[in-house]
Amino acid sequence: MSILDALFFKYFGPVFIKEDSDAESFVEKMKSLSSRASGKIKDKIDEQIAIAEAGLKGENQIAFELKNSGMDMLIMHDLYLEKNGLSAQIDFLVITRKHIFVIECKNLYGNIEIDEKGNFIRHMGQGKFYRKEGFPSPVSQNERHLNILKEIRREYKNNFVTQGLFDKLFPQTYRSIVVLANPKTILNDSKAPEEIRKVVIRLDQLVAYIKKIEDEDDSLKSSEKDMHELLDSFIKCSKPIKSDYAKKYEEMLTELIANKAEPQSEKHLEKSTSKVVETFKEETVSKNVKMTEKICPKCGKPLVLRTAKKGENAGNQFWGCSGFPKCWYRE
Repeated sequence: MSILDALFFKYFGPVFIKEDSDAESFVEKMKSLSSRASGKIKDKIDEQIAIAEAGLKGENQIAFELKNSGMDMLIMHDLYLEKNGLSAQIDFLVITRKHIFVIECKNLYGNIEIDEKGNFIRHMGQGKFYRKEGFPSPVSQNERHLNILKEIRREYKNNFVTQGLFDKLFPQTYRSIVVLANPKTILNDSKAPEEIRKVVIRLDQLVAYIKKIEDEDDSLKSSEKDMHELLDSFIKCSKPIKSDYAKKYEEMLTELIANKAEPQSEKHLEKSTSKVVETFKEETVSKNVKMTEKICPKCGKPLVLRTAKKGENAGNQFWGCSGFPKCWYRE
């Protein structure tokens, strides 16, 4: 740090303005429901708990890296924004002295390939259990998030000159980062376009990547006051997440308990469960709620987090196929 920096830019380090996540509340509610449920509905609830917990694990790892970055930064975790008909749920919004970073966390099971067209492909399993599937580009998703930030900040520019300058500098100042949080994931981006390859990184590269971008930019530094004012402009457009997915399960469970004596209750259970799960998945995509799914390499069904009850591994958690007892795969 130079003498001028020491005089005019007092170090304050990484500060979390918002550290919690709506997913934490979701998990707590779902665990409470799981303790009251049984059969297929319990399996579905436990499946969603495992998915949410896997996502939270990845985000907690990113939070740890940011906390220990040693950099001046303001951090918002799990920020939901609405502006001019657009909406976005941002995993991490990070404001440093020179940049604004939008960080998208992907804690995915399997290996990731990015082809020459920028398509994301997940490879899972081995041998006869090998399969691959495409999934929506997190880079494109983050670009939509950046567009909302641009809409918000552009309104603070009072004339065509300042708006034009803002538009010109936006790509340099506002940066997208996609973080692959699973340390076991192998990333093959050798064929990926340069503009995609440079923003998709592994978790252990995150802090070094941010520092590199900061060091290579000769722009003037923002004061701590300016950083807070910038963040406040985004907070003013933040909203609570509208959908309460746990409530959907609670309503379904209450209904099933009330109708448990009916002869067709099992069929009703299957139909109701499927309906809620599909609604959950559809709204998850539309609101960009993060779902991180581990897939069974044998049968393709989701893996769920279980706890061993017997034997030398009693009390230990493991991932087991949700198709049990038809499928015995575990890891």
